[in-house]
Amino acid sequence: MSWHSHVVVGYDGSRDGDRVVRWAVTEAKLRRIGVTICHAWHWEYPMTQIDPEWLGIVKRMAGHVLDHGVFIARTIAPTVQVRKVLLPGPASSVLLHEAEDAEAIVVGSGGEGDVPAGSTAMRLAAMASCPVVVIRSAGPADGRIVVGVDESAGSDAALAFAFEEAALKGWQVHAVHGCGDPPLDTDPEIIRRRAGVLLERAVAPWRDKYPQVAAWTRLVMEPAHEALVKAATGTEMLVVGDQGAGVHPPLTLGPVSRAMLHRAPCTVTVAHHWRSSGDVDESARARPGARADRPRPTPLEPVRSSPDIGEGDADMRRWPP
Repeated sequence: MSWHSHVVVGYDGSRDGDRVVRWAVTEAKLRRIGVTICHAWHWEYPMTQIDPEWLGIVKRMAGHVLDHGVFIARTIAPTVQVRKVLLPGPASSVLLHEAEDAEAIVVGSGGEGDVPAGSTAMRLAAMASCPVVVIRSAGPADGRIVVGVDESAGSDAALAFAFEEAALKGWQVHAVHGCGDPPLDTDPEIIRRRAGVLLERAVAPWRDKYPQVAAWTRLVMEPAHEALVKAATGTEMLVVGDQGAGVHPPLTLGPVSRAMLHRAPCTVTVAHHWRSSGDVDESARARPGARADRPRPTPLEPVRSSPDIGEGDADMRRWPP
């Protein structure tokens, strides 16, 4: 099997991490692809103060954490091929490196509350080129996946992921467009009609591609972040693009996407749109999981191992690079 098709998971050994692994392995099984479980460890002291004995203990403890994540994955889905990666360094850099050819990155929210600014989840959502799924614990869900829609290419990527996910899991798609309060000198009905046309045109191609998916549209005359938080209550997932209409580089994550990572009451996926130096090819933009042509952080230099690793082996890297 080629590891160009896999789901990358960030695992930290917590209960939140256990939930992340369960979600990711179930996703990989549905997509008939493999899963790569990553654990990043770090030496808390200056590199000039390395004690070989204590360093070995830190590595072994990290290996035990990773092995537990692998055990969970293989227990849930024995037929899914599992690869594990254990290496030092910032978790976001590790996951970005491993996800260069991934279908998605799956991480936890870091707790029951908001995703903190500067957290691994926030960094990945801003810098990855594949969809980033941030798992959040929530109450019972109703089989709906909510997707934010506007005029941006990020919205196309969000719709692509939402419809594909709904088709895999038998969910309904609820496409929501929040257009905000109209200016005082503008007829609200004109704004409403134009926004309604935009919404229906954006969703129509995906309805045609996935006729088996029940899809609904909802136009809300309030700011997008408010509309999406309300719509996402009690749902399986909220999907947004990395950048909304009117957001341009170097800002890599739009304000609505950031707000959803902070405030959404459910799992959030940030989908990344196709970027190139020239015009965007519409067929490429429409492909689920299309890769973005953007600068990447300098990756760690890998020392590759075979995907079919043994229970005690791991893909190790040199640190510092």
